[in-house]
Amino acid sequence: MNSNTGTGSTIKLNQASLSRLPGNVRVPKYDRTQITNGIVHIGVGGFHRSHQALYLDEYFHQNPGSDWGICGVGLLDYDYDLRMRDALQSQDCLYTLVERSQEGDRARIIGSITRYLFAPDNRQAVIEALADPKCRIVTLTITESGYYYIEGSGEFDVNHPTIQHDLQHPDRPIGTYGYLTAALEKRRKNGLAPFTVLSCDNIQGNGDTVRKMLATFAQMRDRELAAWIDQNVAFPNCMVDRITPLTTPEDIKMVAERFGIDDAFPCVAEPFIQWVIEDNFCADRPNWETVGVQMTDDVHPYEMMKIRLLNASHMLIGYLGSLAGYTYVYEVMADPLFVQAVANLMDEVTPTLQPVPGIDLDDYKKTLIERFSNPKIRDRLPRLCLSGSAKIPKFVLGSLRDKLQLGGAIDYLSLTIAAWCRYLNGCDDQNRQFPIDDPLADILTQKARSGKTDPQPLLSILEIFGDLGESPRFVETVADKLSSLHEFGAKETLAALST
Repeated sequence: MNSNTGTGSTIKLNQASLSRLPGNVRVPKYDRTQITNGIVHIGVGGFHRSHQALYLDEYFHQNPGSDWGICGVGLLDYDYDLRMRDALQSQDCLYTLVERSQEGDRARIIGSITRYLFAPDNRQAVIEALADPKCRIVTLTITESGYYYIEGSGEFDVNHPTIQHDLQHPDRPIGTYGYLTAALEKRRKNGLAPFTVLSCDNIQGNGDTVRKMLATFAQMRDRELAAWIDQNVAFPNCMVDRITPLTTPEDIKMVAERFGIDDAFPCVAEPFIQWVIEDNFCADRPNWETVGVQMTDDVHPYEMMKIRLLNASHMLIGYLGSLAGYTYVYEVMADPLFVQAVANLMDEVTPTLQPVPGIDLDDYKKTLIERFSNPKIRDRLPRLCLSGSAKIPKFVLGSLRDKLQLGGAIDYLSLTIAAWCRYLNGCDDQNRQFPIDDPLADILTQKARSGKTDPQPLLSILEIFGDLGESPRFVETVADKLSSLHEFGAKETLAALST
């Protein structure tokens, strides 16, 4: 079969086939061969491809021949990264991004990733790419759990097997910090300036976090290197936002049927997109302002707004919606009980937020309800429920601590924790089983099941809750909600709470 013909009436996506794609598909109008890789991105998933790579694609349309192309890196020898490698390498690193809304679907081919490296295939090639003088920014989407810090204390998880491996085998790293330090050491020895490390994960103070963890790791490896990193490397904080569900077989079929493209790993996303970056770079950067990125001196208010409103709401929707038997976010948001619960949760959180320049919080909260309710974004609840032990502390517990200090209601924040505890029993209100996908699944499920209607065993996990488990008000409120969830189920608990 000709590689440009695809299967049936579809066209196999690659550089040679771009000119043959249907007219309703936007394609790169710039010469990709003239782009060099100024950015290395670690953790190429759906979100990076719908967000940062899209901004750069827009940028290249305005700045052809740019030196800000992306070299993507997959670190993990897992099915997802293997599929991404096979798809991108067979498609000249091109992929289809479909923006879905009730007004319709819009497709475009993204060309800003020009190279993809799968680290387990060639670890040295990744170090060389990071150490290349053309690389001036390293961006990260490695998920909340990829930063290796202990939730309850905020300290570096030095005993994690990945960290221990990379400390003992600096020339054969497997984790992010191992690769970053290996490349920075190479640059230092070669007299090259360092790159900026730009975290794009949902962590408040994500730049501060990666700075602290990398500094601790580097200190354990080489004190001189650690001092050089401290003096020379920049770690801007940033806030990112775009709901991007995991790609499904249905998405692949939709792209083939609606747009005639044979794409092994397309990406779908909502229309909304936002990126706010602290303007703190040790090397050059793209003029991102020209494509709608907001550069600022202080990302913190934007981060708090997004994490405490959007991400915390996702926790409530994910765990409570799963208990009620729903599969998709939009299904949950078609239930007025859940819409009201999300609105009430956001109202509970709002007093903990700082004023956000240029943002009306009431409008922002209404927009979130609309975004969650978009029926074209088939965002599955299991995605939201992944790795609760890493997400709950970042998205919910900060608000809880602030509310306990400020006074005021904590009903819906506590309900979110209670829903997680109930969810960890591994079955919904109809007793249908589901898997718990969390690095700490064994201990979490054991604590949740042993406590039953008593949340204390779960709340006593210091690595997650710190000293929150010592707050009688918090423990009692969670216990009240957990008892109700066990006895009456998610919907009746919400109905009783809203009266």
